[in-house]
Amino acid sequence: MVADRAGAGGCYSAEMGTTVVQPASRILGRLRIPGDKSVSHRYALLAAISEGPSIITNYAPGTDCTSTLSCLGALGVAVDRPPDGPDRDLVTIEGCGINGLRAPQGPLDAGNSGTTVRLLAGILAGQKVTSTLVGDASLSRRPMGRIIEPLTRLGARLEGTDGRLPLTVTGGPLTGIDYAPPVASAQVKSAVLLAGLQARGRTTVREQQLTRDHTERALPMFGIQLSMNGSEISLEGGQRPIGAELSVPGDASSAACWAVAAAALPGSEISLEAVGLNPGRIGFLAALERAGAAISVEDRTDAGGEPRGTIIVRHGTVSPFEIAPDEVPSVIDELPILAALATHGGRLRVTGAGELRHKESDRIAALATGLRALGGQIDELEDGFEVDGSKPLTGGQADAAGDHRLAMAFALAALGAGAPSEISNAEAVDISYPGFFHILRNLSQT
Repeated sequence: MVADRAGAGGCYSAEMGTTVVQPASRILGRLRIPGDKSVSHRYALLAAISEGPSIITNYAPGTDCTSTLSCLGALGVAVDRPPDGPDRDLVTIEGCGINGLRAPQGPLDAGNSGTTVRLLAGILAGQKVTSTLVGDASLSRRPMGRIIEPLTRLGARLEGTDGRLPLTVTGGPLTGIDYAPPVASAQVKSAVLLAGLQARGRTTVREQQLTRDHTERALPMFGIQLSMNGSEISLEGGQRPIGAELSVPGDASSAACWAVAAAALPGSEISLEAVGLNPGRIGFLAALERAGAAISVEDRTDAGGEPRGTIIVRHGTVSPFEIAPDEVPSVIDELPILAALATHGGRLRVTGAGELRHKESDRIAALATGLRALGGQIDELEDGFEVDGSKPLTGGQADAAGDHRLAMAFALAALGAGAPSEISNAEAVDISYPGFFHILRNLSQT
Protein backbone atom coordinates (compact mmCIF):
# COMPACT_ATOMS: atom_id res chain seq x y z
CA MET A 1 0.00 0.00 0.00
CA VAL A 2 0.98 3.66 -0.26
CA ALA A 3 0.94 6.05 2.67
CA ASP A 4 0.99 9.64 1.40
CA ARG A 5 2.66 12.05 3.78
CA ALA A 6 1.10 15.36 4.72
CA GLY A 7 1.08 15.92 8.44
CA ALA A 8 -1.02 13.83 10.80
CA GLY A 9 -3.66 13.05 8.18
CA GLY A 10 -1.22 11.03 6.09
CA CYS A 11 -2.64 12.25 2.75
CA TYR A 12 -0.59 13.26 -0.27
CA SER A 13 0.14 17.00 -0.35
CA ALA A 14 0.90 18.82 -3.58
CA GLU A 15 2.45 21.64 -1.58
CA MET A 16 4.76 19.31 0.21
CA GLY A 17 5.28 17.20 -2.91
CA THR A 18 6.53 14.22 -0.89
CA THR A 19 5.06 10.75 -0.64
CA VAL A 20 6.05 7.60 1.21
CA VAL A 21 5.70 4.27 -0.59
CA GLN A 22 5.41 1.14 1.51
CA PRO A 23 6.71 -2.24 0.26
CA ALA A 24 4.01 -4.44 -1.32
CA SER A 25 3.69 -8.19 -1.83
CA ARG A 26 1.63 -8.06 -5.02
CA ILE A 27 -0.55 -5.92 -7.31
CA LEU A 28 -4.10 -6.96 -8.20
CA GLY A 29 -6.90 -5.16 -10.04
CA ARG A 30 -8.63 -3.98 -13.18
CA LEU A 31 -8.26 -0.41 -14.45
CA ARG A 32 -9.51 1.83 -17.22
CA ILE A 33 -6.55 4.00 -18.22
CA PRO A 34 -6.87 7.79 -18.71
CA GLY A 35 -6.56 9.21 -22.23
CA ASP A 36 -3.28 9.17 -24.12
CA LYS A 37 -1.27 12.38 -23.79
CA SER A 38 0.31 12.26 -27.23
CA VAL A 39 -2.98 11.63 -29.02
CA SER A 40 -4.86 14.24 -26.95
CA HIS A 41 -2.36 16.98 -27.86
CA ARG A 42 -2.65 16.19 -31.56
CA TYR A 43 -6.43 15.96 -31.66
CA ALA A 44 -6.77 19.30 -29.86
CA LEU A 45 -4.26 21.11 -32.07
CA LEU A 46 -5.78 19.80 -35.30
CA ALA A 47 -9.28 20.58 -34.06
CA ALA A 48 -8.21 24.19 -33.45
CA ILE A 49 -7.30 24.76 -37.11
CA SER A 50 -10.21 22.77 -38.50
CA GLU A 51 -13.45 24.05 -40.00
CA GLY A 52 -16.35 23.36 -37.67
CA PRO A 53 -16.57 21.77 -34.23
CA SER A 54 -14.70 18.75 -32.90
CA ILE A 55 -15.71 16.58 -29.96
CA ILE A 56 -12.95 14.68 -28.17
CA THR A 57 -13.78 12.07 -25.52
CA ASN A 58 -11.36 10.56 -22.99
CA TYR A 59 -9.09 13.61 -23.30
CA ALA A 60 -5.98 13.19 -21.13
CA PRO A 61 -6.36 14.60 -17.59
CA GLY A 62 -2.77 15.74 -16.95
CA THR A 63 -1.49 19.31 -16.78
CA ASP A 64 0.49 18.95 -20.03
CA CYS A 65 -2.67 18.51 -22.11
CA THR A 66 -4.41 21.23 -20.12
CA SER A 67 -1.54 23.54 -21.15
CA THR A 68 -2.31 22.83 -24.81
CA LEU A 69 -5.97 23.78 -24.32
CA SER A 70 -4.98 26.96 -22.45
CA CYS A 71 -2.64 28.02 -25.25
CA LEU A 72 -5.35 27.42 -27.84
CA GLY A 73 -7.80 29.50 -25.83
CA ALA A 74 -5.26 32.35 -25.76
CA LEU A 75 -5.10 32.12 -29.57
CA GLY A 76 -8.82 32.70 -29.91
CA VAL A 77 -10.02 29.11 -30.07
CA ALA A 78 -13.32 28.34 -28.31
CA VAL A 79 -12.60 25.41 -25.98
CA ASP A 80 -15.30 23.90 -23.77
CA ARG A 81 -14.23 21.49 -21.02
CA PRO A 82 -16.08 20.84 -17.77
CA PRO A 83 -13.95 22.07 -14.83
CA ASP A 84 -14.21 18.73 -13.03
CA GLY A 85 -16.47 15.76 -12.52
CA PRO A 86 -17.22 12.71 -14.69
CA ASP A 87 -17.38 14.72 -17.93
CA ARG A 88 -14.00 16.41 -17.52
CA ASP A 89 -12.52 14.15 -20.19
CA LEU A 90 -14.99 15.53 -22.77
CA VAL A 91 -13.59 18.45 -24.76
CA THR A 92 -15.42 20.41 -27.46
CA ILE A 93 -13.38 22.69 -29.71
CA GLU A 94 -14.82 25.12 -32.27
CA GLY A 95 -12.20 25.29 -34.98
CA CYS A 96 -10.94 28.60 -36.36
CA GLY A 97 -9.96 27.24 -39.76
CA ILE A 98 -6.49 26.75 -41.20
CA ASN A 99 -5.47 30.43 -40.91
CA GLY A 100 -7.83 31.68 -38.23
CA LEU A 101 -5.75 31.91 -35.05
CA ARG A 102 -5.54 35.40 -33.56
CA ALA A 103 -2.62 37.13 -31.89
CA PRO A 104 -2.47 36.34 -28.16
CA GLN A 105 -2.52 39.12 -25.57
CA GLY A 106 0.55 37.72 -23.81
CA PRO A 107 3.00 34.81 -23.80
CA LEU A 108 1.67 31.31 -24.44
CA ASP A 109 2.55 29.28 -21.36
CA ALA A 110 3.20 25.60 -22.16
CA GLY A 111 4.04 24.74 -18.55
CA ASN A 112 6.14 21.58 -18.61
CA SER A 113 4.91 20.35 -21.99
CA GLY A 114 7.52 19.99 -24.71
CA THR A 115 4.87 18.52 -27.02
CA THR A 116 2.78 21.67 -26.69
CA VAL A 117 5.70 23.93 -27.58
CA ARG A 118 7.04 21.96 -30.53
CA LEU A 119 3.76 21.05 -32.19
CA LEU A 120 2.15 24.43 -31.58
CA ALA A 121 5.25 26.12 -33.06
CA GLY A 122 4.61 24.14 -36.23
CA ILE A 123 1.08 25.50 -36.43
CA LEU A 124 2.12 29.06 -35.54
CA ALA A 125 4.76 28.99 -38.27
CA GLY A 126 2.01 29.44 -40.88
CA GLN A 127 -0.27 31.86 -38.99
CA LYS A 128 -0.36 35.60 -39.56
CA VAL A 129 0.51 36.34 -35.94
CA THR A 130 3.54 36.72 -33.70
CA SER A 131 3.52 34.62 -30.52
CA THR A 132 5.97 33.93 -27.73
CA LEU A 133 6.07 30.46 -26.22
CA VAL A 134 7.26 30.12 -22.62
CA GLY A 135 7.38 27.30 -20.08
CA ASP A 136 8.47 26.34 -16.60
CA ALA A 137 12.09 26.14 -15.50
CA SER A 138 12.47 22.54 -16.67
CA LEU A 139 10.99 23.14 -20.13
CA SER A 140 13.04 26.32 -20.50
CA ARG A 141 16.21 24.22 -20.35
CA ARG A 142 15.18 21.90 -23.17
CA PRO A 143 16.62 22.39 -26.68
CA MET A 144 14.37 23.94 -29.33
CA GLY A 145 16.94 24.25 -32.10
CA ARG A 146 15.67 21.03 -33.62
CA ILE A 147 12.40 22.75 -34.58
CA ILE A 148 13.84 26.22 -35.18
CA GLU A 149 15.96 25.01 -38.11
CA PRO A 150 13.27 23.26 -40.23
CA LEU A 151 10.52 25.78 -39.46
CA THR A 152 12.88 28.59 -40.50
CA ARG A 153 13.58 26.73 -43.74
CA LEU A 154 9.84 26.58 -44.37
CA GLY A 155 9.70 30.39 -44.13
CA ALA A 156 8.76 31.27 -40.56
CA ARG A 157 10.87 33.43 -38.25
CA LEU A 158 11.77 31.91 -34.88
CA GLU A 159 13.85 33.63 -32.24
CA GLY A 160 14.94 31.72 -29.15
CA THR A 161 17.31 32.32 -26.27
CA ASP A 162 20.38 30.24 -27.10
CA GLY A 163 18.08 27.76 -28.83
CA ARG A 164 15.74 27.56 -25.84
CA LEU A 165 12.60 29.23 -24.49
CA PRO A 166 11.28 31.88 -24.60
CA LEU A 167 10.66 31.21 -28.31
CA THR A 168 9.05 33.89 -30.46
CA VAL A 169 7.38 32.63 -33.63
CA THR A 170 6.42 35.02 -36.40
CA GLY A 171 4.34 33.22 -38.99
CA GLY A 172 4.38 33.99 -42.67
CA PRO A 173 3.97 32.51 -46.13
CA LEU A 174 5.53 29.04 -46.10
CA THR A 175 7.01 26.89 -48.85
CA GLY A 176 7.18 23.12 -48.54
CA ILE A 177 10.52 21.45 -47.84
CA ASP A 178 12.11 18.03 -48.00
CA TYR A 179 13.52 17.37 -44.52
CA ALA A 180 15.49 14.58 -42.86
CA PRO A 181 15.62 15.18 -39.07
CA PRO A 182 19.15 14.56 -37.76
CA VAL A 183 17.69 13.24 -34.46
CA ALA A 184 14.79 10.79 -34.30
CA SER A 185 11.89 12.81 -32.88
CA ALA A 186 8.15 12.41 -33.37
CA GLN A 187 7.71 15.98 -32.11
CA VAL A 188 10.01 17.44 -34.76
CA LYS A 189 8.39 15.36 -37.49
CA SER A 190 4.96 16.54 -36.34
CA ALA A 191 5.98 20.21 -36.19
CA VAL A 192 7.23 20.06 -39.79
CA LEU A 193 4.09 18.30 -41.04
CA LEU A 194 1.77 20.75 -39.27
CA ALA A 195 3.67 23.67 -40.79
CA GLY A 196 3.71 21.93 -44.18
CA LEU A 197 -0.07 21.69 -44.07
CA GLN A 198 -0.09 25.50 -44.33
CA ALA A 199 2.69 25.76 -46.93
CA ARG A 200 2.68 26.17 -50.68
CA GLY A 201 3.62 22.90 -52.37
CA ARG A 202 4.69 19.57 -50.94
CA THR A 203 6.38 18.89 -47.60
CA THR A 204 8.24 15.63 -47.02
CA VAL A 205 9.82 14.25 -43.85
CA ARG A 206 12.33 11.43 -44.27
CA GLU A 207 13.02 9.62 -41.01
CA GLN A 208 16.36 7.92 -40.48
CA GLN A 209 14.74 5.99 -37.64
CA LEU A 210 11.00 5.42 -37.38
CA THR A 211 9.25 7.33 -34.58
CA ARG A 212 5.72 7.32 -33.22
CA ASP A 213 3.11 7.92 -35.91
CA HIS A 214 0.28 9.53 -33.93
CA THR A 215 0.30 12.62 -36.17
CA GLU A 216 0.16 10.56 -39.35
CA ARG A 217 -2.82 8.67 -37.91
CA ALA A 218 -4.57 11.82 -36.67
CA LEU A 219 -4.33 13.90 -39.85
CA PRO A 220 -6.62 11.66 -41.96
CA MET A 221 -9.24 11.73 -39.18
CA PHE A 222 -9.54 15.47 -39.94
CA GLY A 223 -9.74 14.88 -43.69
CA ILE A 224 -6.06 15.43 -44.55
CA GLN A 225 -4.48 13.23 -47.22
CA LEU A 226 -0.96 11.90 -46.70
CA SER A 227 1.46 9.96 -48.83
CA MET A 228 3.52 7.39 -46.93
CA ASN A 229 6.31 5.24 -48.30
CA GLY A 230 8.33 3.42 -45.66
CA SER A 231 10.09 6.08 -43.59
CA GLU A 232 8.95 8.90 -45.91
CA ILE A 233 5.85 10.97 -45.13
CA SER A 234 4.54 13.69 -47.48
CA LEU A 235 1.57 16.00 -47.67
CA GLU A 236 0.39 18.78 -49.96
CA GLY A 237 -0.11 22.19 -48.43
CA GLY A 238 -3.38 24.05 -48.68
CA GLN A 239 -5.60 21.23 -47.44
CA ARG A 240 -8.31 22.27 -45.02
CA PRO A 241 -8.91 20.07 -41.97
CA ILE A 242 -12.52 19.38 -41.02
CA GLY A 243 -13.79 18.98 -37.45
CA ALA A 244 -14.33 15.43 -36.20
CA GLU A 245 -15.68 13.34 -33.32
CA LEU A 246 -12.89 11.28 -31.79
CA SER A 247 -12.18 9.07 -28.79
CA VAL A 248 -8.68 9.04 -27.26
CA PRO A 249 -7.35 5.58 -26.36
CA GLY A 250 -5.95 4.88 -22.89
CA ASP A 251 -2.40 6.15 -22.46
CA ALA A 252 0.08 3.35 -23.13
CA SER A 253 2.79 4.93 -20.99
CA SER A 254 0.41 5.15 -18.02
CA ALA A 255 -0.67 1.55 -18.58
CA ALA A 256 3.00 0.53 -18.64
CA CYS A 257 3.36 1.60 -14.99
CA TRP A 258 0.82 -0.96 -13.82
CA ALA A 259 2.15 -3.58 -16.24
CA VAL A 260 5.62 -3.14 -14.71
CA ALA A 261 4.22 -3.37 -11.16
CA ALA A 262 2.47 -6.65 -11.99
CA ALA A 263 5.55 -8.00 -13.75
CA ALA A 264 7.72 -7.12 -10.75
CA LEU A 265 5.83 -8.68 -7.83
CA PRO A 266 5.09 -12.44 -7.45
CA GLY A 267 1.40 -13.34 -7.48
CA SER A 268 0.40 -10.14 -9.30
CA GLU A 269 -2.15 -9.75 -12.09
CA ILE A 270 -3.51 -6.57 -13.65
CA SER A 271 -6.09 -5.97 -16.42
CA LEU A 272 -5.82 -2.65 -18.25
CA GLU A 273 -8.86 -1.69 -20.34
CA ALA A 274 -9.05 0.25 -23.63
CA VAL A 275 -5.31 0.91 -23.81
CA GLY A 276 -3.84 2.28 -27.04
CA LEU A 277 -2.05 -0.46 -28.97
CA ASN A 278 -0.23 1.77 -31.47
CA PRO A 279 2.79 -0.33 -32.53
CA GLY A 280 5.10 2.61 -31.88
CA ARG A 281 3.96 2.83 -28.26
CA ILE A 282 3.84 -0.75 -26.97
CA GLY A 283 7.47 -1.77 -27.22
CA PHE A 284 7.35 -2.09 -23.44
CA LEU A 285 5.20 -5.23 -23.81
CA ALA A 286 7.93 -7.05 -25.74
CA ALA A 287 10.47 -5.87 -23.18
CA LEU A 288 8.32 -7.17 -20.31
CA GLU A 289 7.93 -10.54 -21.99
CA ARG A 290 11.69 -10.80 -22.37
CA ALA A 291 11.96 -9.94 -18.67
CA GLY A 292 9.69 -12.88 -17.80
CA ALA A 293 6.15 -11.46 -17.58
CA ALA A 294 3.12 -13.27 -19.00
CA ILE A 295 1.10 -10.93 -21.27
CA SER A 296 -2.11 -11.30 -23.27
CA VAL A 297 -4.29 -8.81 -25.18
CA GLU A 298 -8.08 -9.08 -25.51
CA ASP A 299 -10.98 -7.06 -26.97
CA ARG A 300 -8.96 -5.47 -29.78
CA THR A 301 -10.70 -2.64 -31.65
CA ASP A 302 -9.67 0.21 -33.94
CA ALA A 303 -11.21 3.66 -33.54
CA GLY A 304 -10.02 7.03 -34.74
CA GLY A 305 -7.06 5.45 -36.47
CA GLU A 306 -5.64 4.23 -33.15
CA PRO A 307 -5.95 0.53 -32.19
CA ARG A 308 -6.82 -0.31 -28.60
CA GLY A 309 -7.56 -3.29 -26.38
CA THR A 310 -7.35 -4.80 -22.89
CA ILE A 311 -3.85 -5.76 -21.71
CA ILE A 312 -3.53 -8.46 -19.06
CA VAL A 313 -0.17 -8.81 -17.28
CA ARG A 314 0.79 -11.57 -14.84
CA HIS A 315 4.02 -12.03 -12.93
CA GLY A 316 6.25 -14.82 -14.17
CA THR A 317 9.88 -14.21 -13.34
CA VAL A 318 12.15 -11.17 -13.42
CA SER A 319 14.95 -12.09 -15.82
CA PRO A 320 17.85 -10.08 -17.30
CA PHE A 321 16.97 -8.18 -20.50
CA GLU A 322 18.37 -5.47 -22.79
CA ILE A 323 17.05 -2.48 -24.72
CA ALA A 324 19.05 -1.93 -27.92
CA PRO A 325 19.25 1.41 -29.79
CA ASP A 326 16.76 0.37 -32.50
CA GLU A 327 14.17 -0.38 -29.80
CA VAL A 328 14.59 2.87 -27.87
CA PRO A 329 12.11 5.07 -29.84
CA SER A 330 9.24 2.71 -28.98
CA VAL A 331 10.03 2.69 -25.23
CA ILE A 332 11.66 6.08 -24.66
CA ASP A 333 9.11 7.18 -22.04
CA GLU A 334 9.03 3.77 -20.36
CA LEU A 335 12.78 3.37 -19.82
CA PRO A 336 12.73 4.70 -16.23
CA ILE A 337 10.01 2.24 -15.16
CA LEU A 338 11.75 -0.62 -16.96
CA ALA A 339 14.78 0.29 -14.87
CA ALA A 340 12.52 0.04 -11.81
CA LEU A 341 11.47 -3.46 -12.90
CA ALA A 342 15.10 -4.56 -13.05
CA THR A 343 15.59 -3.62 -9.38
CA HIS A 344 13.16 -6.45 -8.46
CA GLY A 345 15.79 -9.14 -9.01
CA GLY A 346 16.63 -8.64 -12.68
CA ARG A 347 19.22 -6.86 -14.77
CA LEU A 348 18.82 -4.29 -17.54
CA ARG A 349 21.23 -2.67 -20.00
CA VAL A 350 20.01 0.25 -22.16
CA THR A 351 22.03 1.87 -24.97
CA GLY A 352 21.18 4.40 -27.67
CA ALA A 353 19.03 6.48 -25.31
CA GLY A 354 21.03 9.71 -25.15
CA GLU A 355 17.76 11.61 -25.73
CA LEU A 356 16.92 10.90 -22.08
CA ARG A 357 19.45 13.52 -21.06
CA HIS A 358 17.24 16.21 -22.67
CA LYS A 359 13.85 15.42 -21.12
CA GLU A 360 12.19 17.15 -18.13
CA SER A 361 15.44 16.36 -16.35
CA ASP A 362 18.65 14.61 -17.33
CA ARG A 363 16.75 11.38 -16.84
CA ILE A 364 19.83 9.17 -16.96
CA ALA A 365 21.64 11.07 -14.20
CA ALA A 366 18.53 11.66 -12.07
CA LEU A 367 17.41 8.04 -12.46
CA ALA A 368 20.79 6.77 -11.33
CA THR A 369 20.90 9.14 -8.37
CA GLY A 370 17.40 8.22 -7.23
CA LEU A 371 17.76 4.45 -7.53
CA ARG A 372 21.07 4.57 -5.66
CA ALA A 373 19.35 6.54 -2.90
CA LEU A 374 16.89 3.66 -2.56
CA GLY A 375 19.73 1.15 -2.31
CA GLY A 376 19.91 0.20 -5.98
CA GLN A 377 22.91 -0.61 -8.13
CA ILE A 378 22.98 1.36 -11.40
CA ASP A 379 25.78 2.58 -13.66
CA GLU A 380 25.40 5.53 -16.02
CA LEU A 381 26.43 5.18 -19.66
CA GLU A 382 26.79 8.14 -21.99
CA ASP A 383 23.68 7.05 -23.87
CA GLY A 384 21.98 4.78 -21.34
CA PHE A 385 22.44 2.85 -18.12
CA GLU A 386 22.88 -0.58 -16.54
CA VAL A 387 20.80 -1.77 -13.57
CA ASP A 388 21.85 -4.72 -11.42
CA GLY A 389 18.93 -5.93 -9.31
CA SER A 390 20.66 -8.89 -7.70
CA LYS A 391 20.32 -7.24 -4.27
CA PRO A 392 16.93 -6.01 -2.98
CA LEU A 393 16.48 -2.29 -2.46
CA THR A 394 16.83 -1.11 1.10
CA GLY A 395 14.48 1.85 0.84
CA GLY A 396 15.49 5.45 1.38
CA GLN A 397 14.86 8.95 0.06
CA ALA A 398 14.77 9.66 -3.71
CA ASP A 399 14.28 12.99 -5.46
CA ALA A 400 12.06 12.85 -8.58
CA ALA A 401 13.64 16.13 -9.72
CA GLY A 402 10.27 17.46 -10.85
CA ASP A 403 10.05 14.69 -13.47
CA HIS A 404 6.78 12.74 -13.61
CA ARG A 405 8.38 9.66 -15.20
CA LEU A 406 10.96 9.46 -12.41
CA ALA A 407 8.35 9.92 -9.67
CA MET A 408 6.48 6.88 -10.98
CA ALA A 409 9.65 4.87 -11.55
CA PHE A 410 10.90 5.39 -8.00
CA ALA A 411 7.47 4.43 -6.63
CA LEU A 412 7.46 1.17 -8.61
CA ALA A 413 10.99 0.34 -7.52
CA ALA A 414 10.10 1.10 -3.88
CA LEU A 415 7.37 -1.57 -3.89
CA GLY A 416 10.14 -4.18 -3.60
CA ALA A 417 12.26 -2.41 -1.00
CA GLY A 418 12.95 -3.75 2.47
CA ALA A 419 11.63 -0.60 4.15
CA PRO A 420 9.42 2.41 3.28
CA SER A 421 10.79 4.84 0.71
CA GLU A 422 10.26 8.58 0.56
CA ILE A 423 9.98 10.31 -2.81
CA SER A 424 10.31 14.08 -2.93
CA ASN A 425 8.99 16.34 -5.70
CA ALA A 426 6.38 13.64 -6.28
CA GLU A 427 3.71 16.15 -7.31
CA ALA A 428 5.22 15.96 -10.79
CA VAL A 429 3.00 12.94 -11.49
CA ASP A 430 0.11 15.35 -12.10
CA ILE A 431 1.78 16.30 -15.37
CA SER A 432 0.69 13.02 -16.90
CA TYR A 433 -1.22 10.91 -14.36
CA PRO A 434 -3.22 12.72 -11.66
CA GLY A 435 -4.24 10.29 -8.94
CA PHE A 436 -1.35 7.88 -9.61
CA PHE A 437 -0.44 7.42 -5.94
CA HIS A 438 -4.06 6.96 -4.90
CA ILE A 439 -4.46 4.18 -7.50
CA LEU A 440 -1.19 2.59 -6.42
CA ARG A 441 -2.46 2.48 -2.84
CA ASN A 442 -5.68 0.75 -3.94
CA LEU A 443 -3.95 -1.85 -6.11
CA SER A 444 -1.16 -2.75 -3.66
CA GLN A 445 -1.45 -5.61 -1.21
CA THR A 446 0.90 -6.23 1.69
